[in-house]
Amino acid sequence: MTSSSRLRGRLSPVPACALILSLAPALSACAAAEREIPVATRIANAAPAVTVTARGETAPVGTNNADAADDPAIWRNAADPAASLIVGTDKKAGLYVYGLDGKVRDFLDAGRVNNVDLRDDVPMAGGKGILVVASDRNDVANARLALFRLDPASAKLTALGTVPAGTGEAYGVCLYRDAAATYAFIVLKDGTIHQVALDVAGATPAARIVRTMKLGTQSEGCAADERTGRLYVAEEDVGLWRFDAAANGATTPVKIAAADGKHIVADAEGVAIAAIGEKGGYVLVSSQGDNAYAVYRIADDSYVGRFRVVDGTIGGSEETDGIELVPGDFGPAYPGGLFVAQDGHNGLHAQNFKLVAWADIAAALGIRD
Repeated sequence: MTSSSRLRGRLSPVPACALILSLAPALSACAAAEREIPVATRIANAAPAVTVTARGETAPVGTNNADAADDPAIWRNAADPAASLIVGTDKKAGLYVYGLDGKVRDFLDAGRVNNVDLRDDVPMAGGKGILVVASDRNDVANARLALFRLDPASAKLTALGTVPAGTGEAYGVCLYRDAAATYAFIVLKDGTIHQVALDVAGATPAARIVRTMKLGTQSEGCAADERTGRLYVAEEDVGLWRFDAAANGATTPVKIAAADGKHIVADAEGVAIAAIGEKGGYVLVSSQGDNAYAVYRIADDSYVGRFRVVDGTIGGSEETDGIELVPGDFGPAYPGGLFVAQDGHNGLHAQNFKLVAWADIAAALGIRD
């Protein structure tokens, strides 16, 4: 997300200046202006949010003095949960791989990659592996998907190539699998969403667009749930939507929540799923305008609550773009699961990602499943 888009939805008009009769006629009217609504006002006007603190953080990305860190993805090591990995984008430079200690394990220069997602056990050349896919906007007129293989032992990324994904600027991406294929949903800046079937089993990756959906305005964050066959997409100034994720499914969206300044304060940004049980759990969306995260129940789309990551031993998170959440065992440091949020204001340092235990969030919200 560009820094200019952070202001959309947070501006209030300043009334035209009153006529000052003593001035020359040329000053008889003043142009209307806009001013940003202070974050304290946005917080005061929004619904209440409980607070949690981060238990860890990643090293800052390499791009200083810029809106650079953007979106994380999590690979959980089932055999050794504490050895799990986080992949994060520096949208000015490439992809980082971090350990749960926050240290950089790898960096791959991939240029302007915006959002990222991954899936394990994907058929690939040389055997099943961890597929990492990033939205590639090195060419803003022609979207592409950048494909990588993540080696869990070395924590190294290997570039597999890029595939075309439609005309327009690539923004969001999330992965989805069914019995037929592995798909990437790529969200273009104008709200177009392409469902792209991926084939990385051969020496050269291939892809084809199998379906297209559309939201009305700028959109980015998305997450797909294989258990329920649903795709969730955040339209920045409008709110959170869900689609049928099946390749032959309906393309009409269902609105879950509005960016009404109460539960979601524009921009609606990153989206993550807490998959619990066969079809239960929660959908989370970054309420960027008031530094919070809104939570909705998967079963009925009902609102559950909101939380913020505030300063503690480790700093909090503000103006978050991408988020990710994986429930389960991540070792004693992250009971219940791991929530990762991009931090848009990391003190005197470049932006980074904050790590929060899902158990801490669930306890603060009164979630017991």
